[in-house]
Amino acid sequence: MSANILSYNDQTSVESGVDAAQESTSTTTTTVKMGLFSAEFKKNEDLKEMLESNKESQKLDAMKRLVELIAKGKNSSELFPAVVKNVASKNIELKKLVYVYLVRYAEEQQDLALLSISTFQRALKDPNQLIRASALRVLSSIRVPIIVPIMMLAIKEASTDLSPYVRKTAAHAIQKLYSLDPDQKEHLIEVIEKLLKDKSTLVAGSVVMAFEEVCPDRIDLIHKNYRKLCNLLVDVEEWGQVVIIHMLTRYARTQFVSPWKEDAMFDENNEKAFYDSDEEKKVDQSRSYIMDPDHRLLLRNTKPLLQSRNTAVVMAVAQLYWHLAPKHEVSIVTKSLVRLLRSHREVQYVVLQNIATMSIQRKGMFEPFIKSFYVRSTDATHIKTLKLEILTNLANEANISTILREFQTYVKSQDKAFAAATIQAIGRCATNISEVADTCLNGLVLLLSNRDETVVAESVVVIKKLLQTQPSQHSDIIKHMAKLFDNITVSMARASILWLMGEYCENVPKIAPDVLRKMAKTFTNEEDIVKLQTVNLAAKLYLTNSKQTKLLTQYILNLGKYDQNYDIRDRTRFIRQLIVPNEKSGALSKYARRILMASKPAPVLQSAFKDRDRYQLGTLSHTLNAQATGYLELSDWPAVAPDPSVRNVEIVEPVKEAGAPAVGKAKPKKSDKFYSDDEEEEEEEEGSSSEDSSSSEESGSESESEENSDDSNKSSSESEKSSSESDSDKKKKTLKNKKLQQQKAASKDRAQKNGKAKVESRSESESGSENSSSESSYESGSESESEPDSDSGTDQKKKAKYEPVKSKPVTKVEQKTEVSLLDLDDFLPAPVTKPKSPILSPSLLSDLQGLSITPSGSALQASSPVFVPETSHELLHRMTGKGLSAQYRFTRQPCIYGNSMVSLQLTLSNNSDQALENIHISEQSSTGQDIHRFNTIERLEPQASITVSMGVDFKDSTQAANFQLCTKEDEFSVSIQPAVGELLLPVTMSEPDFTKEQSKLVGMNESSATIAMALENASSQSIHRKVVSVANLGVVSSSQDNIHRFAGKTVSSDSLVLVSVALKDSDAVITVNTEKTVMASMLLRQFKTALTNSAT
Repeated sequence: MSANILSYNDQTSVESGVDAAQESTSTTTTTVKMGLFSAEFKKNEDLKEMLESNKESQKLDAMKRLVELIAKGKNSSELFPAVVKNVASKNIELKKLVYVYLVRYAEEQQDLALLSISTFQRALKDPNQLIRASALRVLSSIRVPIIVPIMMLAIKEASTDLSPYVRKTAAHAIQKLYSLDPDQKEHLIEVIEKLLKDKSTLVAGSVVMAFEEVCPDRIDLIHKNYRKLCNLLVDVEEWGQVVIIHMLTRYARTQFVSPWKEDAMFDENNEKAFYDSDEEKKVDQSRSYIMDPDHRLLLRNTKPLLQSRNTAVVMAVAQLYWHLAPKHEVSIVTKSLVRLLRSHREVQYVVLQNIATMSIQRKGMFEPFIKSFYVRSTDATHIKTLKLEILTNLANEANISTILREFQTYVKSQDKAFAAATIQAIGRCATNISEVADTCLNGLVLLLSNRDETVVAESVVVIKKLLQTQPSQHSDIIKHMAKLFDNITVSMARASILWLMGEYCENVPKIAPDVLRKMAKTFTNEEDIVKLQTVNLAAKLYLTNSKQTKLLTQYILNLGKYDQNYDIRDRTRFIRQLIVPNEKSGALSKYARRILMASKPAPVLQSAFKDRDRYQLGTLSHTLNAQATGYLELSDWPAVAPDPSVRNVEIVEPVKEAGAPAVGKAKPKKSDKFYSDDEEEEEEEEGSSSEDSSSSEESGSESESEENSDDSNKSSSESEKSSSESDSDKKKKTLKNKKLQQQKAASKDRAQKNGKAKVESRSESESGSENSSSESSYESGSESESEPDSDSGTDQKKKAKYEPVKSKPVTKVEQKTEVSLLDLDDFLPAPVTKPKSPILSPSLLSDLQGLSITPSGSALQASSPVFVPETSHELLHRMTGKGLSAQYRFTRQPCIYGNSMVSLQLTLSNNSDQALENIHISEQSSTGQDIHRFNTIERLEPQASITVSMGVDFKDSTQAANFQLCTKEDEFSVSIQPAVGELLLPVTMSEPDFTKEQSKLVGMNESSATIAMALENASSQSIHRKVVSVANLGVVSSSQDNIHRFAGKTVSSDSLVLVSVALKDSDAVITVNTEKTVMASMLLRQFKTALTNSAT
């Protein structure tokens, strides 16, 4: 508590006291030093004499030394009687230090403290606010039930004190009194209700903490104070911000409807909906979601706190957005959470735990920052494990190659626990992404020859789980593990091999009995888990191969019958009765085979954080994965929102909905032009000048916001009423202008005139905004940001796209200016497509190429395609497109629009009776691929067709590119699904170069399969035709007739792809070597299908 006094003490008297304390410390005499380091009783005697002295200076020196001892953690409670005598001193400095001491020891020396209670009561009337607060603090620290009425009276008086610091202390005392006497709850709630109305930022955090401790279920106390707390939030001290944010998160979950409804269209502009036609209302009523202005107010006012220097505040805002924000806005918190990873390891641990939970549900949030989760050599084991968990959660087809390359490095780590966890992560990747299952399995088999026992053991356990998914195809791996059995000493690994032998003994009929024979020799020396699996193996072999194993089984069962472990003895007796029929066993032995040899379901490898989202993020319960004492669960969203009018206040608050009477006349006229833009009108009704001014400072610089927040708050709060009231006047005028514009926009000429007027008003507003205050600059930024998906926002975007076709180029300049203004914000609440676009960002690709063992991009010269398919694919059917049909085909040529793009040819046909105008496509796909659009087709006559070219950067992924094909009246959602072979370009390569590069791409970078080929398919011409029809590869000349080689590179990342088909008798071995492991698996599957089919 003493720390609290010093932290809030802005009085010059205390500063001089601290300086005096420092001086006294530096000029301590030799006698005093001897006193500090001499025997305990001598030191205390010395201090006691000084405290009982008649000189104020000696008492002051003694108290300074006592406070110094308390700060060092030394016990000085036996001097309590001597200190209490000085509580009535008239010296302000001495009295402050005495109260610091009493707060520390009042609970331990309650009887002596009670003797001075009258002095404390008198001090509650002291003219010095620090003395009043200290007296209340000491009084509430005396934990004696008899003085509860005195404490209650003191708290009530302090809650109405003129000093906000004393009122803050009263809020702290409420919690102490409640823990001492819970029966005072009703009286304390009255005080809390009074303090919640306090407008001081110093009091807000403390009273909300008292609210959370005493009556967290009394939501009705928050209604009237909700908007005030939202607006004060940026100016409250940091730990108060954390408490308020958590409380408001719980409040919002009970008062607002869920913004996560599927197929919901965001329409937060209530006034716009009012002016819409009745038909439009009926169409959109079922799907439209109108966010409550108070809900948006909370999200907007907490956003600047993402730049706070306090990690707890950033974490609190992140959990608020996770639990309350629409899904397309949650990604705002990503950068701030990644920034916290540069902090201390304790902070990293908590943040990574929360990111691990988030990454399970929302992979797209953190994919662009995947490099931030790479493990560093200096990380602690628990940090490494969490980063590994996140990398596994983020793995998908696009980035699995990079992640597996990271894992290969981690397996070699000297940290054995981390290496074992990496192997488990590889297993999870194999089960989650089926395309790399074979690659991961081959890599794990290679690890079986590792010198490290831990790595080998963990590999065996993971391989066992992976083999359960498709055991018949991997009898070779089971045989290989049986050969290594003698060298493996870890009991869990030995038990896993024995389980595999028993479960799939029919696939290895020769090896399993031999393994059982070896186990019979060492049975008595094995661990219990190995003995149990040995008994199981013996029973299964007895049922499937009794000739060879009958005697061995009897021998092992006899050994188990007399084992020291009762589990093994019981298992042995049960197995004997089950598999060996006799009179006692009855009918059970008939079903022995069905019981022991039943097919087992494959294990599900899932994240340890899968179910942690049942706890609120950022809480102790989430960190521990168990409900902690005092944890308050988040309620579900209400189906119907409660009455929002309960939050209305009679006094005009800074945040007030439109409709308040306008006071100022001059300013609204000037700012009317600034707010004439529709996109900035959408949230003006919720705007708050005091909040916006302080939040703009927050986003400006972190250091300045901490130093100047108080001054800015004072200056902004003086003008907030006039600005908020003038907003309503502006809003009415702008809405009328907007309605008139809609009525006048009947012809093209008038539309063009409106476009010019709009550009002029925008230029005027821009010139005005340069001279405007920080509140308006931030408000315009936040409003345009927070409305990316609203209906009016999408309408405006459509207009911005279509106007360049029929109006002057001036409107294009307007659009660019608008985008650049939005780009100034650090945290773009972009649509879901935004974070997904850089799944393979240029930085990641450059790293991938840096790690690559393929030749550089300049060495890979693309050649002309060997085969170009004429097949076209339907993009848009004429029925769906209202007469417009579209087909596309891959040209297999290098794209002229970009080296990383795949070239496509698009054929557009007008099957209707009317001409189609303004045919174009959206700039970027909704799934994140970059698209080079064809030039807008001004007009397409009926029954006419036109062929255009375009480019798409698929980022070496077969994920479909979804975009909008638009006409003047309609928009149609279409998608281009690339075949994996179309993502390649052929390259020219000699046979020695091919062999050299192929030798580098081994291990996880190699996929192979053996197929049976018919004679008619074995000719060189047939193989070449089939391979190049599947993939856009170049033919490499070969000196061997039975080996055919093909080479290519991926379009996006220039990764080398090598394919060889080796003929051996009637079989063919297909090998694909590339760093793109997912692509290799898909190509191998298609090659097998093509080469197995008969010649056409």
